[in-house]
Amino acid sequence: MLKKTLAILLLLLLLCSFAQAGGLPRNEDKLHEGNNVSDAYVDPEKYKVDEANLKATGFEYDRSALTYELVWSDEFDYEGRPDSTKWHYDTGGSGWGNHELQYYTPGDNALVKDGILTVEARIEKKGGRNYTSCRLVTRNAGDWLYCKVEARAKLPSGRGTWPAIWMLPTDWAYGAWPTSGEVDIMEHVGYNPEWIVQSIHVDRFHAGQARNKSIRVPGVMEEFHTYGVEWLPDRIIFSIDGNETWTYRPLDITEHPTKEIWPFDRRMHILVNLAFGGDWGGAQGIDESCLPAQFEVDYIRVYQSPEILEMTGQGKQ
Repeated sequence: MLKKTLAILLLLLLLCSFAQAGGLPRNEDKLHEGNNVSDAYVDPEKYKVDEANLKATGFEYDRSALTYELVWSDEFDYEGRPDSTKWHYDTGGSGWGNHELQYYTPGDNALVKDGILTVEARIEKKGGRNYTSCRLVTRNAGDWLYCKVEARAKLPSGRGTWPAIWMLPTDWAYGAWPTSGEVDIMEHVGYNPEWIVQSIHVDRFHAGQARNKSIRVPGVMEEFHTYGVEWLPDRIIFSIDGNETWTYRPLDITEHPTKEIWPFDRRMHILVNLAFGGDWGGAQGIDESCLPAQFEVDYIRVYQSPEILEMTGQGKQ
């Protein structure tokens, strides 16, 4: 019995010496637990984000101390078609990626009168479609990098109506939608009256997975309300009637944001449109009896902060 015990002890000593001498194979890319290898180990160096690819980081400023200056506006204090030095049109009846039913005309459905821009959707055959409306854009007439936008508007009613005030990238520097981003200052669908949706679309979060918030605002179809966004180098703050509703801040999502969640460091422009039907606007059907429907805009104003422009190396846009 003693001989067996000594033999076992000798064998254990030999095995320990063999292991200490490197006799047991090790995979240095794995996490070792005794002589077992765990697949749970992740080498942080392999997933380190290059500093040049980081977005929305390294900005230090006191938001409460920022000042803003008006750099662009349309008060609609004239008569006739929208000011051609400020507005262009997206035209056609392609469905616009959402199976929308309207044909967008080059201004036929937009009129300025009594200090109000009216965008009208109506029953009218054009371009193979049964409805017409208008989509105004400031692209290459008003484009900004970091700004505050305020738009005062009254919304149409009726199932199928889908008005929006929003922003798209002018240069699509990071690629086609959604990789270059989209900011929806205000959207409303007629089947869900009084609920305003404010959204962010990026490569990581878009369409049905977009980051957004729905806010109930009584009277949006009977009264004018002001919809706003403050776009800063590291966050986007939404508001309604001067009250902040929610903030999109990439550093709340990850310590290492990249263009997949923050493509918003390139210039953008404003769009104003009234769609009819489509994947969202027509999700509960349409009601032709609501047409013609009017989307009314009192003003749109764009401000920029001299402090932010200086910090980001810009002149006034």
